[in-house]
Amino acid sequence: IWATCALVSMYGAVGAFIGLSAHLDMTAAQLSALCAMMLFAHGLPVEQAIVKRAGASLIATTALRLGAAVFYAALVTWISNTTGWLSEPVDFSWMAGGETAVVATGMDGWVEWTIQTIKSLVVTFGVIIGLLVLLDILDKTGITERITRGMMPILRVSGLSRDVAPVTTIGVLLGLTYGGALIIDEARKKNFPPRTLFLSLAWLSLSHSLIEDTAIMLALGADIWVVLVGRVILTLLIIAALARLTLRWQTKPVAAPETGS
Repeated sequence: IWATCALVSMYGAVGAFIGLSAHLDMTAAQLSALCAMMLFAHGLPVEQAIVKRAGASLIATTALRLGAAVFYAALVTWISNTTGWLSEPVDFSWMAGGETAVVATGMDGWVEWTIQTIKSLVVTFGVIIGLLVLLDILDKTGITERITRGMMPILRVSGLSRDVAPVTTIGVLLGLTYGGALIIDEARKKNFPPRTLFLSLAWLSLSHSLIEDTAIMLALGADIWVVLVGRVILTLLIIAALARLTLRWQTKPVAAPETGS
């Protein structure tokens, strides 16, 4: 399930979950740990390509996501084994109905996939354009400055620059695709230093789409303290540590990210 999630997408992993549900025997802790791993590391080929385009190392951020996923799952499992927390078995019988769904095959399957992909790309493009317009409006009306001031306590702890706070916040809430696109645009305009880009994109790599993706995992039966609260806390700790480890980085601006397709 995690392999499907890491290489394909969150929704592909949900399909794998449904297909294997009749054979799964898991505790709530194991399910929550697996869901947390899926949240930390999913859709890596696409999402990390966006991170690279935005200006951070693909290898470093991918290793960060995989390492955090394994470490966090191991921590949750250890706590559960030690304390008995979330040790009750999970009932997956409610997923059984999903196995009877009719899936198009052959040419019909490719046509359906193509249509859905085009729809997804069009919607994503529209959302990104809308967010760019919204960012300009927020900046002109002074709301961006208020958001940044409100985030300053967290920024001080994490070491993230206030310059990327607004676009990072959007990515954290809505997803790396949107946040990464906005950072590419902002980096082109403001020429952020490499350290600023790295910390922002590392944060987005570890915790993004807190609304949609977390809701999917909760629907599968994961515990909110594991997949949301603990994951965000670990992200803040990691970013704070990276901020201190990278203090000696060269501070001159990095070249603007590529603009090609």
